[in-house]
Amino acid sequence: MKICLAQINPTIGAFKQNAGKICKFINAARKQGADLVIFPEMSVVGYPPKDLLELSGFVDSNLKALEEIKNSVSGIAAIIGFVDRNVERRGKALYNAAAYIKNRKIVSRHYKSLLPTYDVFDEDRYFEPTHNISIAKISGRKFGISICEDAWGADAVWPGTIHHKDPIECMINQGAEIIINISASPFTIGKQDERLKMLTGHAKRYSVPIVFVNQIGGNDDLVFDGNSLVINKKGIVVDRASGFKEDLLMVEFKGSDVNVGESKLRTDKKKTRYAASEGNVESVYKALVLGTRDYVKKCGFKKAVIGLSGGIDSAVTAVIAVKALGRGKVLGVTMPSSFSSKGSIEDSVVLAEKLGIDCQVIPIKSIYNAYTKTLSGIFAGLPFDVTEENLQARIRGKILMAISNKHGYLVLTTGNKSELAVGYCTLYGDMCGGLAVISDIPKTMVYDIAEYINRRKEIIPVDTIEKPPSAELRPNQKDQDSLPPYDVLDGVLMAYIEETKDVGDIVGMGYDESLVKDIISKVDRNEYKRKQAAPGLKVTTKAFGTGRRMPLAQRYTR
Repeated sequence: MKICLAQINPTIGAFKQNAGKICKFINAARKQGADLVIFPEMSVVGYPPKDLLELSGFVDSNLKALEEIKNSVSGIAAIIGFVDRNVERRGKALYNAAAYIKNRKIVSRHYKSLLPTYDVFDEDRYFEPTHNISIAKISGRKFGISICEDAWGADAVWPGTIHHKDPIECMINQGAEIIINISASPFTIGKQDERLKMLTGHAKRYSVPIVFVNQIGGNDDLVFDGNSLVINKKGIVVDRASGFKEDLLMVEFKGSDVNVGESKLRTDKKKTRYAASEGNVESVYKALVLGTRDYVKKCGFKKAVIGLSGGIDSAVTAVIAVKALGRGKVLGVTMPSSFSSKGSIEDSVVLAEKLGIDCQVIPIKSIYNAYTKTLSGIFAGLPFDVTEENLQARIRGKILMAISNKHGYLVLTTGNKSELAVGYCTLYGDMCGGLAVISDIPKTMVYDIAEYINRRKEIIPVDTIEKPPSAELRPNQKDQDSLPPYDVLDGVLMAYIEETKDVGDIVGMGYDESLVKDIISKVDRNEYKRKQAAPGLKVTTKAFGTGRRMPLAQRYTR
């Protein structure tokens, strides 16, 4: 039996487009002689559809698209993720579902049992969990068809699970010989290794092969990495699909397990043996490129504009944008003030030349002087302070938004997670924009990504990487005038935000207590800024936004 894993990139609500893509992959699998082709979770709909699920017409369109797809399933069987209605009187109105289709008929429907409600997930807001876990007979074999979270319920293979049942065990008890898991599992650093550990754990525990099919693509703040794979009953990965791009992978089952010799039918000639996940820096870079590309494309933009400061953050953002969109679709704008160094302006121009993008130089000195003159009365007798610094940032933000309005370009913001965490950014200034590309990247990792970009040849000027970071909003300003060294800051932020440690625990890690309290205070005070920030691409376990939800009006002190 030959099975194809169809790792596709759907767009939420683009039912005609998604159906066409699914049919295209069905045809390709049929031509390769596959008996069964498997698609990711909610592949008809795109994941996550959020409150669109509350629209009856949206659900109807998804069911109509499934009917159209069904009629193309001949000479091959298919398993396709979609949204189904709950016809029972009780419970939520919908199911997160998988359809097993053969000979233009839906042979069986399988529903998700475990609904994630943590981090960015809130599936129990929309879906009813199934209490009737069933298996399917395909080509004489018994298949367990599970959906994403259903595979994360076994304490024996995933200690600390929050769930009280294991749907995979239930399928095994019903005689399942092969476990299929269709997923929309978003990327975070280390997630590939976590999935592998969990899936191989199931294979070894039950002595059963596992077929894991994951979505790829960016949808809002989430990036899906694909990396679909097939594991034999010994827990060995036989083959895997590409990361961060669409792929069609075929494997062959003979008897009760994957036939290793016949499984490697890929056309891209790449190594098929899964050894380990890509390095964190490389995978994060690929995730940011994919997330940027899809956000721009799926939101209907064609080009992007970036404010180039001569610093490392805007440089890395620009490289990602060019990689995602192409050099002809990215505009760089450098906006020097009286405090901008000659080197920063030159570094911006050199970067643009290396990337092959247009770079506009728009000085803001006269605009800034006009503002300060206008405000001179109400500011009389008061010294230069952060007000004037922020004024420069806000002028730059207004210029970028004006370019966006006039030309229809999407503004990409350039702030990193370290700055956003402690409020070292200007509301309505450098925070202006439609997508915060590196807002979930700590400053120390920004440097790592820059080095990765320059690994073969210099793209980001060395001066940009080596010079002390500065906002250049006052004479001789350096980031370290206001912040601790970034390696120290990022260590505390990691412990507080991602690991949710308290002050005592962080101090116990070797950090100064007053410094820890100051950093945490800054994080808490600046939640209001983050509530108004552009959506950012999530790559860590605790990204600001839907992944970390904190009240604004609160008095809890650490």
